[in-house]
Amino acid sequence: MSSGQIPQLTSAQVREVDRLATERYSIPLSWLMEAAGWQVARHCRGRAVVLCGKGNNGGDGLAAARHLHRWGRLAGVACLDPERLSELAAQQAGVLRALGISITSQPDFSDAQIAVDALLGTGLSRPAEGAVAGWIDSINRSGLRVVSVDVPSGLDADTGRAAGPCVRATTTVTLGLPKAGLLSGDGPAQAGEVWVADIGVPLEAYADVGLQVPPHLFAMHDRFQLSAVRL
Repeated sequence: MSSGQIPQLTSAQVREVDRLATERYSIPLSWLMEAAGWQVARHCRGRAVVLCGKGNNGGDGLAAARHLHRWGRLAGVACLDPERLSELAAQQAGVLRALGISITSQPDFSDAQIAVDALLGTGLSRPAEGAVAGWIDSINRSGLRVVSVDVPSGLDADTGRAAGPCVRATTTVTLGLPKAGLLSGDGPAQAGEVWVADIGVPLEAYADVGLQVPPHLFAMHDRFQLSAVRL
């Protein structure tokens, strides 16, 4: 199987798979978020500052921050709007605060080698603007290696179009299956090296949205570089 033969998820399918995992297969989204955070943190080979949005992509980043803290690699955590986090992201933020980790309202790149981009995920519906656009620009100007969660913030996950400000990632850790936009349009230029990471989504949920995922896809390794696939 080549990388072009691996099923790709649209943003609508991502939402439906999340719903099915919870409602039909009784897998809490918090479990998937935990796995996502661990996978993202593993790709941070140095001290990392984590920049989070208010949705579940930001929650993945907050989960990653906890693992980075355990491994002595956390340089800082910043959230765009820490008082308006989604329920799952707020839970992750609460764990960090219980551990004594401060969540700031402005990113500080001074002690970091890596910036983790967890600002915007697959739910992007219009070009980034306002504060989030400013944070995207600050990531791009930081000079740090950039690890994006699922898709680079500002990239349309379906079309690969970067209609406005968009993170230029060194590495993108895409969760479960590749997102269509990573392979089309501006996606390849913005995403950098794309790794596909297993987070425990049941193959039955993918089948329910019409995707046949080979059962051996993650049998030997729990992540793989998309461009190197030779199955």
